[in-house]
Amino acid sequence: MSSKKSEIKIEITTNENNIPEKIMWNAQDGGVVNAEAKAMILSLWDGKAQTAMRIDLWDKEMSVDDMKKFFHQTLLTMADTFERATHENNIAEDLRDYCQHFAEKMGILPPLN
Repeated sequence: MSSKKSEIKIEITTNENNIPEKIMWNAQDGGVVNAEAKAMILSLWDGKAQTAMRIDLWDKEMSVDDMKKFFHQTLLTMADTFERATHENNIAEDLRDYCQHFAEKMGILPPLN
């Protein structure tokens, strides 16, 4: 059985105060080439230390409203991932319920037609 390596590359351009000005990423296996992002949350699990390591970055142009939407969508994605990984459907649904509450409190729900 042969193994395959994939690379995801993230490039951050910062200003003189180390504030991100541009976030670019590439994932050739996924067809992503020089894509720009306004924010990122990268979480890695250290199995030995049993802790999460993370990098949270957003560029200086990221609006508060966009950050609210970014967090809402990230939380929803986490609920989906948690459900697929653990089959804990009830807890995943609880997290989705919280996401609904979050969206209501932040005023980011799309208007109903």
